[in-house]
Amino acid sequence: MSLSAGKQKHMDALSNKEGVIAAAAMDQRGSLQKSLASAKGVDKSHITDEMMQEFKVAVSKVLTPHASAILLDPEWGLPAAKARSKNAGLLLAYEASGYDNTQPGRLPDLLPHVSAKRIYDWGADAVKILIYYTPFDDPKVNDIKHAFIERIGAECESYDIPFFLEFIGYDPKGGDEKALEYAKAKPEIVTASMVEFSKPQYKVDVLKVEVPVNAEYVEGSSVYKGQKAYTRQEALEYFRKAADVATKPFIYLSAGVSNAQFIESLNMASESGTDFSGVLCGRATWKEGIPVYAKQGMKALEDWLSDTGVKNINAVNDAIKSAKSWKHKAA
Repeated sequence: MSLSAGKQKHMDALSNKEGVIAAAAMDQRGSLQKSLASAKGVDKSHITDEMMQEFKVAVSKVLTPHASAILLDPEWGLPAAKARSKNAGLLLAYEASGYDNTQPGRLPDLLPHVSAKRIYDWGADAVKILIYYTPFDDPKVNDIKHAFIERIGAECESYDIPFFLEFIGYDPKGGDEKALEYAKAKPEIVTASMVEFSKPQYKVDVLKVEVPVNAEYVEGSSVYKGQKAYTRQEALEYFRKAADVATKPFIYLSAGVSNAQFIESLNMASESGTDFSGVLCGRATWKEGIPVYAKQGMKALEDWLSDTGVKNINAVNDAIKSAKSWKHKAA
């Protein structure tokens, strides 16, 4: 089903002239508070609202001239939305940070003071939702998540605003998602999740997905650490298999990895010939600026972003030159 005229207009605002989404992400909340507190050597409670807003404003102001859009949060990110470059579209997060850890299944929740209508009224071009998802969890848990996403999709449709769904895989048995065993399971988790959320009942417009492999376990990759989960040819095939099942446009997320690891992953995506439509790249671009801000303040952060941060985002932009327009799969 083709996009409505209203959704198409918003999608055009989020992408470059080639129809590729080259977006920055600065919607981190709890994780950013913890990182700032750690860098300052203080308790998380000492990280004020003003610090959170200031950090986000700096990232938005300096990096959006080099991005087609920026993802922010309504809690601390609205001043940063106003500080963004005129060329950049705006996505706003709708989910509460983190997940319910009082019961199994990493169940999501929404920000209580936010709705798709309010996101639309704040001038955003898209609603973003993050959920933790694996096809290997209890079917009852996944049924709750499926209904959750169906509701968001219907809400976005009613306000004619694009719906970007981000799903992050995990081990329901509590294993380490950075470990070798999870790396071996990751291709199937990512691919099966892309199959699920391409289904029409969710009304998702863009899938925001993890790369289907962990580049640190790809034999011979530039970030290889010595333990092999896949050969490079196997990794490239996993990229192709995941891309082939998506019937919606999809973009890759950086998932908190280093800039070097994300670039290597994007190089593999390009080498495999996948029809991805861009990126939403957050911490890989700016996370090394956290200790700079924590110890030296706003001006030092802006200087760091203007140099290293811009180099990081431009490296990502160079790595997505093979990306295809979102219209390729939205038609």
